[in-house]
Amino acid sequence: MKPNSRLFWMALSGILALPVLCVGGRVRAADKAAGPAWSAEAAAHYLDEREVWWQGWDRAQKDHGTLCVSCHTQASYALARPALRGQLGEHELTQQEQTMLASIEKRVREWKEMQPFYSDAVYGTGKEIESRNAESVLNAIILASYDAGEKDISERTRMAFGNAWALQSKTGPDAGAWVWQNFDYAPWESKESQYHWAGMIAVAVGRAPGSYRDDPKIAENLRLLMGFLRSHYEEQPLVNKIVAMWAGNYFPGVLTIEEKRILVERVNGLQHADGGWSLTDLGTWKRRDNTPLETHSDGYATGFVVLVFEEAGAGEAGAKGMREHEREGVHWLRVHQDKTTGAWPAWSLNKNRDVKTPVGQFMSDAATSYAVLALENLSK
Repeated sequence: MKPNSRLFWMALSGILALPVLCVGGRVRAADKAAGPAWSAEAAAHYLDEREVWWQGWDRAQKDHGTLCVSCHTQASYALARPALRGQLGEHELTQQEQTMLASIEKRVREWKEMQPFYSDAVYGTGKEIESRNAESVLNAIILASYDAGEKDISERTRMAFGNAWALQSKTGPDAGAWVWQNFDYAPWESKESQYHWAGMIAVAVGRAPGSYRDDPKIAENLRLLMGFLRSHYEEQPLVNKIVAMWAGNYFPGVLTIEEKRILVERVNGLQHADGGWSLTDLGTWKRRDNTPLETHSDGYATGFVVLVFEEAGAGEAGAKGMREHEREGVHWLRVHQDKTTGAWPAWSLNKNRDVKTPVGQFMSDAATSYAVLALENLSK
């Protein structure tokens, strides 16, 4: 069920505006009005346990004693877990993080000796290139996440970015992006994923310390990347347009003011009556087993939308109602953390999977990470 048009336009006109706080120049909904408390401890426990499972799974084991870097479990874990450290009073990396980072650093430093995660011989022509490209981007994003708060970008992260820039497409219709892993598994390993992760690496560059984005050595790489994000924007599903708006927070030329305004209005219009969003509404997906997609709100879409709206200042585009939509999204996140597991709910776009199985939890891994990032932003 979607909010009626009258309510939407009231919000857009500011009639429903709530008390706000201004932190670092960013306006956000007042934390005290956002709903009940959520448990950072429970979220951390869920994410840590899922990382333990991933590191022990036979399919995650790769050459030279390393691990696969998955979009859904490791990449999202690396984005969210450092954000929880302050609230939990931690001063050290968890053992799970240390294991993950040691594997990634080994692959980055011994890049030329490492085998692609997927071979052409087993998985079909082109899979080695896809795998190599995708891994290079994920390595850079993960390691850059651990540089947050530092004065300068680390050597290992700079090296990971270097591996990725070397594989960036320099010519052709997709110049500026990377050939991406495509097993027709949405949203991470499908035709839509190329744009999504191009946007995500732009965010990683924009957030990297030490003015890495201004390094003249990567100026041409960034020019190509921005050109790709701009020229391919219109054809993207909404979930990718949202990540483009996030990238535009660091590289303003990605979206025009009008494109941002239109996007905010479209996304706000898809918010459910309970305050959440559904990933089903943010793309044109179809499951392989032809089962219907869940249409109710989920943690992935809600966490991602709220996070990007918080960081990209969606209200600045003229959609004044964003504050109310954002507040309702935060409330949904606070209410829908599973009290037993610490996770947020999400469902596969590809099959009707049992969400209690390890593989069926992949979407919840990412959903929990984005929910954590969105909620953690409120305490900054």
